[in-house]
Amino acid sequence: MGKAMTNAKKIEKFAEADLSGLREELLKSGLDSWQAADLISSFLSGRGYGVSNHAARKAASRIESIGCSLKCLQEELEKLALVM
Repeated sequence: MGKAMTNAKKIEKFAEADLSGLREELLKSGLDSWQAADLISSFLSGRGYGVSNHAARKAASRIESIGCSLKCLQEELEKLALVM
């Protein structure tokens, strides 16, 4: 739910509304990288994925430093999401 498979690469896409909400929370809430990593982990866990805490912290730092677009955020989440 909230995800659709693309035919070309078989990559699960997160709903744009979900990504937008996560992106806004990450960019505007003033979270430090540890808190942002927890938020990313919770986002993925809530959708049935596992995630490495270390990888989530690195992704949070990248997202914060470049002000990720929704496409960028989708790509970062694809790298992190571990199928459970």
